[in-house]
This record gives sequence, C-alpha cells and structure tokens, in this order.
Amino acid sequence: MIDLLKAVVLGVIQGLTEFLPISSSAHLRIFPELFGWGDPGAAFTAVIQIGTELAVLIYFRKDIWRIGSAWVRSLFRPELRGTLDARMGWFIIVGSLPIVVLGVLLKDIIERDFRNLWIIGCTLIVLGIVLGIADRVGRTDRAITKITLKDAVLMGAAQALALIPGVSRSGATISMGRFLGFEREAATRFAFLLAIPAVVGAGLFELKEIPHGHNDFGWGPTVTATVVSFVVGYAAIAWLLRYVSTRSYTPFVVYRIVLGAGTLILLGAGVLSA
Repeated sequence: MIDLLKAVVLGVIQGLTEFLPISSSAHLRIFPELFGWGDPGAAFTAVIQIGTELAVLIYFRKDIWRIGSAWVRSLFRPELRGTLDARMGWFIIVGSLPIVVLGVLLKDIIERDFRNLWIIGCTLIVLGIVLGIADRVGRTDRAITKITLKDAVLMGAAQALALIPGVSRSGATISMGRFLGFEREAATRFAFLLAIPAVVGAGLFELKEIPHGHNDFGWGPTVTATVVSFVVGYAAIAWLLRYVSTRSYTPFVVYRIVLGAGTLILLGAGVLSA
C-alpha cells in the first residue's frame, strides 16, 4: 500500500512537470530524495512518461492523424510531398534522431552519472537562464507553418540535451524554438509532437528493467504512477497551451532557478545526498 501511495505522488509529479519547461526527470529525482524514498531509477522514470505521452497522443490526435496519414500517402504520391503535414512527418522523424542515437550510446552514463543531484541542480539553473534569454530575445514572428528542416534538426539537437535530468525536454526544445523566432505556442506545440517518438521509445525500451531495477517500484506501482501521470498530464497540456498563448515563460524560469539553487544548498548542507 505504501508503494502505491508513493506511486500516486510520483505520478502526479510526473503529470504536472512533464509538459512544463521545468524538467520532470529532475523532480522525480529530487522529491523522492527529499521524502526519503531514494532514487526511483531511470527505468521507472522513463516508463511512467508513457502515461504523459499517451495524454499527448489523445490531446493532439487530430494533428497526429493528419500528419501521419499525409506522410504515409506522400511516400506513394509525389505531389503531396510538399504539403506542410507531409513535411512535418519528416521533421518529427529527423528531429527525433539525435536523442535516440545519443540515448542508446550514452545509456549507462545517463542511468548512472547524469542522475547526480549536483548536476541536476546546476542544469536547472543554467537551462532556466537560457530559457529566460530565449523568451526575451525571440522575435515571436514565426508560426509553425514556417518550420523548416533546419529548424527541426536544431530543435531535435536541443531536445537531446534532455538526456541530462534537469534540462527539460520541452524547455530545451522551446528555448531553441524561441531563439529561432517561433511564437510561444508554435514552439510549445512542436516540442510536444517532437517528444512523442523519443519518450514512447524510451519507455518501451526500459519496460524490461522494471522487475530488475534498483528500487522498490515493481509493476503495480509503476502502472499506477503511469495512469496517474496520464490523467494529470492531459490537464497540464491544455492549461499550458492556453497559458503560453498570452504570457511569457518567466514564472518557469524563476521556479527553475529557485529549485536548482535550493537543491544545491540542501546538498551542501548534507540534507540531500547526491
């Protein structure tokens, strides 16, 4: 029962933080440590993210169906290859390659060294500052219809930085999108779509590790956390897209810096162990 209650809490944390540019993986590393639960592990973190990505699949189902069907049809009908939806399919595929390749090559380092809380505290602060700068200097004059292959590659490279907990997959992608001049909602929307292959792939890849992970979360708690993250994540998507259509990312920047600095202070004081 205790493990299930822990799973519910972690599922809520995952659902609330996955789509906000504040790093869900950092929260799933910091807060269990604060609660005295220990590190839930990279496998648990990756698998419960499937829940939030299922929320993305349902929320953006019309966009995904339109893009997917246009991409498939364009393989056989050359006249469709210049359409935005067909090109978007390629952009998502190409943009996903950096994080997939690096995720496989750096798997051991990601699961061992990158989960150090000193690293996470620093990345929360540094990437928070980057997001703040990007949001201020971004021209905000490009809609998602203006996206190019170069944009997709650059945003995909930025997304790959999220292999380091504390970076934030959406935060890194959105930052690059803002540097490239995309509107806040356009950058956020593409970040969500771009994350689907990487997150679902990583979650499925780590499924086999759950029964053998170095934590107390077996199948029951993991499934529970995944379901909770789906419900909370779905609500978070709708809220964030409404929010960024009229407001800046400044509150998230401030939160990242405060959380990162707080983590480093608690590590220095011995309250947290890296």
